[in-house]
Amino acid sequence: MGSVSSRFDFEQFQKMTPLNGDTIWTYLVDRHAERIGVKRRKPALENMEKIFGATFRLANEVGFRAMSLRDLCRETGLSMGGLYGYIEGKDQLAEMIEDVVRHATYEMPRMFAHIEAPLERLESLVRGTIYLSEILQPWFYFVYMDSRVLKFEQRGMAKNSELSVQTHIAGILDELKPAPKGDTTLLAAHIMAMFQDWYVKPWKYRAAKVHVDDFADSVLLFLRSHLT
Repeated sequence: MGSVSSRFDFEQFQKMTPLNGDTIWTYLVDRHAERIGVKRRKPALENMEKIFGATFRLANEVGFRAMSLRDLCRETGLSMGGLYGYIEGKDQLAEMIEDVVRHATYEMPRMFAHIEAPLERLESLVRGTIYLSEILQPWFYFVYMDSRVLKFEQRGMAKNSELSVQTHIAGILDELKPAPKGDTTLLAAHIMAMFQDWYVKPWKYRAAKVHVDDFADSVLLFLRSHLT
């Protein structure tokens, strides 16, 4: 991901970030090229989208633990052999989802590292993270709600990924002058809880017809009121 301006809305962010609802399939196919048995690019991209779309639907309906590969075949229209051309099993599916979220999480701070003013850099990071979680909502939601299905090592990586974001935010808070009131590690955790609500409970904001730009503006207004 390249750097972006500190002043942007959701529409502008969609044009700036290379990892979005369309390019994510290219990322997955390239990232896991050695695992994927199907080498023709067009069907590989199309079927990856089918597989993960079906996984998210089934995980929401019956739960990822209860979902079987036969369920996935029925939902995607792929045969069991066709499915094995892309994944070896459910564990690999969960690992690939976690990998996408972790990759996106680590890339976000780099997009705004060029912004010198700490408060402006923090606001840009929070806004960008909210927008990215809107684009990749099923992925973020899965890792937040179903991380327990990951293998022990992968679960640890997911936790470390979240802690790295918290540590990064706390580091920016430590740069602020005058220093904000309260422990910056706790403040960072509170900030994360605010923007996580957007992708964990999307039904609440859809029902209230809250646009992602309005949510981001509200979070930053709340943030600014405490920090300044």
